[in-house]
Amino acid sequence: MSQVTPPRNELILKAACVADSGIVAAVTTFLADRGAYISELSQFDDPATGRFSLRSRFHLSSGDATLEQLREEFPLVAERFQMEWNLLSAEAPTRTLIMVSKFDHCLDDLLYRLHKGELNMEITAVVSNHLDLRPMIEREGIRFIYLPITPDNKPQQENALRELIKETETELVVLARYMQVLSDTLCQELRGKAINIHHSFLPGFKGARPYHQAYDRGVKLIGATAHYVTSDLDEGPIIEQSVQPVDHSYTADQLVAVGRDTETVALAKAVKLHVEHRVFLHGNKTVIFR
Repeated sequence: MSQVTPPRNELILKAACVADSGIVAAVTTFLADRGAYISELSQFDDPATGRFSLRSRFHLSSGDATLEQLREEFPLVAERFQMEWNLLSAEAPTRTLIMVSKFDHCLDDLLYRLHKGELNMEITAVVSNHLDLRPMIEREGIRFIYLPITPDNKPQQENALRELIKETETELVVLARYMQVLSDTLCQELRGKAINIHHSFLPGFKGARPYHQAYDRGVKLIGATAHYVTSDLDEGPIIEQSVQPVDHSYTADQLVAVGRDTETVALAKAVKLHVEHRVFLHGNKTVIFR
């Protein structure tokens, strides 16, 4: 007879604090004493800031300590080092709200990867300031929320978005080519919980028709940057960047196509890193354990 493997409780610990001796020993001893098997352990000591980051993935077998017990007991370690920390299930999907306008490529790519099991997330709703993508979203059985934006109603619509985030217990907001600027207040409220995708080139092209500007300048690299949203437009902490080489033979429309590819790749990778709890936000920078 084949032996049945007991279910494993996969958990993740994230911790950050001022660098000091004994941190790794304290954390691993705490976990080992409670029957944890550590399958991943990553750490980084930033010499520029003196900041220490640690991520551990581990599992508990049946009969060992529970997530709730660990959360109750870990403060004994955390307080010693004045840690910012979080203990969570590696298996629980991240509740994610997606925002779009008229472009569908980033949304379509995220849905494809979700269906293939690449992204551990649950879509709570899709919000748009246009109706163009409503049929596509509702075919997926996903809740569609139409929030058109005008200069006069923007504060009211952002309040509606806040209520939706609260109602759906959303943990992550993804701006999948959402072509509206969020207010400074909302950006601050969503710090570290909202990811945007931005076309980025060398040099950078702002404003309308960026790929056509790139064509006029004869760029040799097409790029995209996925970053956390901040009140500084398109300057938030970077999570992932993607580039592809191009040359003089590319038309403006071909650059647009390459740009779509880089945007989908960068955004999908950033979302994956976030939902796997691999990103540490430190000021204007990120520490990422891949």
